[in-house]
Amino acid sequence: MKIGYVRIAERGELNRLLAAFAEALSADGVPLAGAVQHDIECAPQEKCDMDLQILPTGPVVRISQNLGKDSRGCRLDTVALEQAVGITETQLTEAAPALVIINKFGKHEADGRGFRSTIALALEKDVPVLVGVNGANIAALEEFTGGAVVDAGTTVADLRNWLGR
Repeated sequence: MKIGYVRIAERGELNRLLAAFAEALSADGVPLAGAVQHDIECAPQEKCDMDLQILPTGPVVRISQNLGKDSRGCRLDTVALEQAVGITETQLTEAAPALVIINKFGKHEADGRGFRSTIALALEKDVPVLVGVNGANIAALEEFTGGAVVDAGTTVADLRNWLGR
């Protein structure tokens, strides 16, 4: 079982790093599965829209809801997230990727939903997994993997080294 995580606190940097790594690997001809997130900036003082690009070239799924500028609740569109999970799992079972990249092991995954099943499926198929995580969910990721998850680094070069090990 090979699973690594990326943890970067600066807003948006984790998404940009995973997308850049996926792009670099794709350019090298490495077959991928999973999803990377692209944040679409909105008007000033509004939260960005969140889109998942299904790898390698699959559809883009908007996973954020517009709840209004004064909203404080979770903007995650859980139906759209589960749609992205379904597409990703179909691609994982129909292809032979060399790596699965998951944009985030978040609250949904910590609670047993979201991309958690995709991660498990990839690991069952002995496909390496790279996942983004924040400080609030690292303990849940470690518990889920039985402590097998390792820090893969914070640069494209780090991630290449992790994958090559």
